[in-house]
Amino acid sequence: MDKALLVGVILPNKYQNDIENYLSEISLLAKTAEVEVLGRITQNLSKVNPAFYIGKGKANQVVEQAKILDANLIIFDEELSPAQIKNYHKLAKDIKVIDRSALILDIFKKHAKTREAKTQVELAFCQYLLPRLTRQWTHLERQMGGVGTRAGMGETQIEIDRRLVRDKISKLKVELKKIEKERKTQSRNRKEEFSVALVGYTNAGKSTLFNSLTGNEVYVKDQLFATLDTTIRKFRINKNHKVLISDTVGFIRKLPHNLVASFRSTLKEVLDSNLILIVLDSSSPIIDDHLNTIKMVLDDLGAKEIPQTIIFNKIDLVKEESELIWLKNNYPGSIFVSALRHLKLDDIKDHIIEKLENDFVIFDLNIPYSEGKKISQLKNQAEILHEVYGDEEISLKVKGKKEILDKIIG
Repeated sequence: MDKALLVGVILPNKYQNDIENYLSEISLLAKTAEVEVLGRITQNLSKVNPAFYIGKGKANQVVEQAKILDANLIIFDEELSPAQIKNYHKLAKDIKVIDRSALILDIFKKHAKTREAKTQVELAFCQYLLPRLTRQWTHLERQMGGVGTRAGMGETQIEIDRRLVRDKISKLKVELKKIEKERKTQSRNRKEEFSVALVGYTNAGKSTLFNSLTGNEVYVKDQLFATLDTTIRKFRINKNHKVLISDTVGFIRKLPHNLVASFRSTLKEVLDSNLILIVLDSSSPIIDDHLNTIKMVLDDLGAKEIPQTIIFNKIDLVKEESELIWLKNNYPGSIFVSALRHLKLDDIKDHIIEKLENDFVIFDLNIPYSEGKKISQLKNQAEILHEVYGDEEISLKVKGKKEILDKIIG
């Protein structure tokens, strides 16, 4: 197992507490990547050093500290430029130096299961790797399959040919376009149904909530990015209301740009939704940061106009009642649940029904018995509020989505 020293930077307008929370997050990222964290170092910076991000003296100190701890890996919580990475490799020699983006990419590669997720992650990794090819990228050796290596990993890493990596990028982009086309076809088929998208910070409990609501068994583990693929299921709330609900990949602070770009097709499911449920961990000390990250990604995707509701999950982990009161006062209209304990899930169901019925209409209809198919469709796809059986026809008062009712009535 790799052993790492973490490095955090306190820039202007940031506080020591923020950095501690951020380093706790990157510690969890390291744990997810099966890396043991041996220590943390922070430094106050007034500006970024172009050669080492931190000062040259501090850079030397970080490397020496890693040697003392017997760490073989140094992880920065910031993104290092290709030049900075190369400078560190000269300075650190046998100790590998990576940044937050490389660590996240490593995790994504490890957790990608489907053809789509594997293609997306491989493309992001190649784009990240291209300007950073050095002899010390062996910590990601399990990621390099098919990226254009001529032999085994390790000492032959320096032989990776940039042209082959560029070729690989081109092929992956073509493959991703094909997958995106298939996804668009599937989306078109679902257009008429009301769609709810679960989005949230990674490890906020989206997949647990998805399972608790739908009764499905999406993979759940207490780690970051346990699932990468968008899962869509039909969710029957009650006899008269059913929706499509999707569980998307989790967001995180400073998600690598290439990764966001590669996963854009997967995240398009969010754009096709009628309602976005933003799932937050109510026990987190940096909820505002998490919410800002999610809002930034949603805005970047173009989802600003879609109705959004905040779901505060894990209320069973909030120790002080005053903390919940503070959240309720500061985030009016939010819903508070525990997906794991199945607490207050009916509040989410009632909220979805309320949103679903926003564009419902009520029709009074008289339909001859000879049009039995029409009567059957109405009973299956609309709510029958009242029915009276006459000699030759049935009188119905129905409630449902206008487009669907129009289609049935003709």
